[in-house]
Amino acid sequence: MSPAGEESSLPLPERWPRASKFALSACAAAVAELVTFPLDLTKTRLQVQGEAAAGPAVPYRGMLRTAAGIAQEEGIWKLWQGATPAVYRHIVYTGVRMVTYEHLRDSVLGRAEGESFPLWKAVVGGVSAGAIGQFFASPTDLVKVQMQMEGKRKLEGKPLRFRGVHHAFLKILSEGGVRGLWAGWVPNVQRAALVNMGDLTTYDTVKHFLLLNTTLVDNSVTHSVSSVFSGLVAAVLGTPADVVKTRIMNQPRDKQGRGLLYKSSMDCLIQTVQGEGLMSLYKGFIPTWMRMAPWSLVFWLTYEQIRRLCGVTSF
Repeated sequence: MSPAGEESSLPLPERWPRASKFALSACAAAVAELVTFPLDLTKTRLQVQGEAAAGPAVPYRGMLRTAAGIAQEEGIWKLWQGATPAVYRHIVYTGVRMVTYEHLRDSVLGRAEGESFPLWKAVVGGVSAGAIGQFFASPTDLVKVQMQMEGKRKLEGKPLRFRGVHHAFLKILSEGGVRGLWAGWVPNVQRAALVNMGDLTTYDTVKHFLLLNTTLVDNSVTHSVSSVFSGLVAAVLGTPADVVKTRIMNQPRDKQGRGLLYKSSMDCLIQTVQGEGLMSLYKGFIPTWMRMAPWSLVFWLTYEQIRRLCGVTSF
């Protein structure tokens, strides 16, 4: 058989390994996103409460009361408002970050199968993969954040800004140009780098530590334990940057696409701490953690299983 014929007879994961891993990780991320999205919406609403520059203060109701209030005041399906761009975002973001991390880990940083992997190399891989993935996905994240706030605007008697996901993309593009689609990308990338240092680095490190130093094998128990640690560390590292990112993305803009409330992510950080205190950087931490924990669990279990079903080696 000719080399071309041999290649065409190979399974898809072997012919196009990176494309296959991109598709598998995107599918797993979409499932995890839809399951946990109401917590993401609640977190976003909590993070913009109390913004001194945004208008009069509103009562801080906490995670459960905020979620219940959204369901009662706006309708239960509003808990999934912005889910479509969120899924779009994770198809790009998770697909890119997972493929990038695995490539860096195995080909650039040189992890050998069955050997321990230095933590600093895992950190470099996680930070780099998160930053690259989030840069490409930043426009979808911007649309998601702004659409999540539409229900709140309606209750306040303000006109709705968007009729749907595609209208939101077009309106942001027409008002701010291509640069407008990347509004807030700096804190967005900073947050993603920190979250991935917590998520990918922790999951990979804990999983292989357990496999090398305990009697656990590469199964759902090991994946679950590793995902619990990854969700917690990701929430601790990522919440302050997430608060800044959310506020920058949600702020009104002028005709040139420049923010009217904050000049930069550092300006937003300073204003938030001065106006609301240091702990305001952890507004929404509980729903962030409560979302990241089940998100990580659903994602990693789904991802590892579909890799196995499709004949791709374990992560």
